[in-house]
Amino acid sequence: MTGVLPVALENSVKAMQLMIGLNKEYVGLMRLHKDVDENILREEIVNFIGKIKQRPPVRSAVARKEREREIFYFDVLEKDGRNVLFKTGVQAGTYIRKLIHDMGKNIGGANMTELRRTMVGNFTEDNSFSLVKIKDAYEFWKEGDGKRLKEMLIPIDFAISENVKKIFVKDSAISNIMNGSPIYPNGITKIQKKIVAGETIAVYSNKGELISIGIAKMDAQKMLSAKKGESVRTDRVIMQKAY
Repeated sequence: MTGVLPVALENSVKAMQLMIGLNKEYVGLMRLHKDVDENILREEIVNFIGKIKQRPPVRSAVARKEREREIFYFDVLEKDGRNVLFKTGVQAGTYIRKLIHDMGKNIGGANMTELRRTMVGNFTEDNSFSLVKIKDAYEFWKEGDGKRLKEMLIPIDFAISENVKKIFVKDSAISNIMNGSPIYPNGITKIQKKIVAGETIAVYSNKGELISIGIAKMDAQKMLSAKKGESVRTDRVIMQKAY
């Protein structure tokens, strides 16, 4: 498989846990085991749009237990005989090879021959760079010219998708948070709806600066009404101290 792979550097590595669950898009090539009319193929594909049950393949890094995953779309871009070029958007953790295999069961069989990841969360091929270009930029940086490498770097805030819920805190609370302190109700200025206890969230300043990643200890409604207690446990501090 080829395609988009977000890579974190230095302090941004602390935010990688927020990227594990990002949705993905793929373009690939499906090989049908027998000739199938395109209309029949499309009718079968419809059965796999939405929430499906999928058991990970034998060679996988997770337990082979059936689990629910969502297929947001699956489009046939081109069909040439038994070769089908497709594009699909899926929930994180979906096995595309297994998806193609399951689709083929009722139409004489199918397997995946090529796959390219074209999107991970907010990251697309348009803001990605080949390893060759990255290496070239790095060599220029070693010679004192960091312009090319700097143009490739993307702020960590870009990685935080709309699926990651957020809270905003007072300026007076930032210093304590950066020292690992929990966040208390009186330090919060704004709370995104539908936060649930135990959820990983992003903590911002009122200026929109990413301060830290935390674990919600209360749901959103309780954060709004509570007078004491820990609202959020600070897990990873992102903002760097000014010395």
